[in-house]
Amino acid sequence: MSADVSVPAPHSHDDPHALKRIITRPMLIFFILGDILGAGIYSLTGQVGAKVGGAIWASFLVAFVLAFLTAFAYMELVTKYPQAAGGALYCDRAYRIKFLSFLVTFAIMASGVTSASFAATRIGGRYFTGLTGVVNPPMVLIGILAILLVAAINYWGISESIKVNIVITCIELSGLLFIIGVGASVLAKGSGDPAAAFDFAGTGFGVFTGIMAGAATAFYAFLGFEDSVNLAEETTDPPRNFPPAMITGLLAAGVIYLLVAFTAAMVVPLDVLTKSSGPLLEVVRIGAPDLPVSRIFSAISMIAVSNTMLINMLMASRLLYGMARRDVLPRPFAVLSPRRTPWIAILFTTALSILLLVTVNDLTNLSDTTVLLLTAVFMLVNIAALVLRRDHVAHRHFHAPTIVPVLGAIVSAVFLLPFVREANIYLLAFWLLLGGVALWALNRLVIRHLPPRDGSAAGPPPLEDSV
Repeated sequence: MSADVSVPAPHSHDDPHALKRIITRPMLIFFILGDILGAGIYSLTGQVGAKVGGAIWASFLVAFVLAFLTAFAYMELVTKYPQAAGGALYCDRAYRIKFLSFLVTFAIMASGVTSASFAATRIGGRYFTGLTGVVNPPMVLIGILAILLVAAINYWGISESIKVNIVITCIELSGLLFIIGVGASVLAKGSGDPAAAFDFAGTGFGVFTGIMAGAATAFYAFLGFEDSVNLAEETTDPPRNFPPAMITGLLAAGVIYLLVAFTAAMVVPLDVLTKSSGPLLEVVRIGAPDLPVSRIFSAISMIAVSNTMLINMLMASRLLYGMARRDVLPRPFAVLSPRRTPWIAILFTTALSILLLVTVNDLTNLSDTTVLLLTAVFMLVNIAALVLRRDHVAHRHFHAPTIVPVLGAIVSAVFLLPFVREANIYLLAFWLLLGGVALWALNRLVIRHLPPRDGSAAGPPPLEDSV
């Protein structure tokens, strides 16, 4: 890929119906890194340990491989088609089946909402107790308030949201580096149990099944790189900026995760780690008992989890906006506010998130549901990258080695098999998609009575000009 390629924006910067192109490469790196370094590592380390034992790092490594393989397909496609809607857009172009396009769109949107909803539940968990001292806080109420605050920031504007993201990313990164520092200190003192990080026993799984089951949960912690492609219409020079930003963000997150996972297993007894909704706080409590930092770290953790909520809800609303412009979703989702943010899409995703918080019995299932939905999408996107090789565009773009999306599709298919997660996860995903089908049917009834797009206002650019 040539470094000096510049792709024309699909809209003029002066078009009041278009999104603003203000995201630079550094902002994009922070966006990707901030999304990855959020609720997953701060909340799920113990749940991964419950499946794989002390070798938590092994599951994180397998999850990283899947994310890294799939990232190459996304880099090729986002530089080829730099538009909002991401994976849904790529599947729409590759398969040309509107119903499939809708299912992919709704699955990605639902994964963002389930991810944000899960993160909201962590706001009112162990970290909230560590900060305030309140035992058994009202988790759902706190989560709803957090979701509403995120919606307000989302409506405020993309520039403001990204700036908030950069600040939060620096905060959450400092928290993880502190955890790694605790691990180094424990090793230097000759305490802790490094051998525990290589223990696969005590989980009820075999080694392979345990690693894969743990990776299915750990993969939630790597989600975020794919969110960034939904900001393609708001990014400056996407072909030049996306590949280095995505690779940098993923590699940095992968190294940090492996070090944090090793530290957690070495410092905290597995039975303590697996029962905590704030596992990294246990690392601080046990590994640095003389430092008065528990409340500070609890605050950092809550901020990190909040960042996952913000970025997932940003992604979900932009996805609805992008696909509504292609008539895959109802056209009102493409309506912009005076601040040029998709306010109806923001309202819809916020309402769905709150609905999940008040109706789902086991809120911990939301993270695994997120992974299940996105793994299916990743398989389709990897295949789409190969199918769309026949679709030539006028500008140069990133080109992934053919073997990479092939491997990405195969690994994704393995992660969809029932042995890596419980049956109720599939059931929750089914009900979400069934609700989406109802929305699809409603849209088809309405759209047939509307005039065709004329290219004005919220209408999408023609396919051949959509770069």
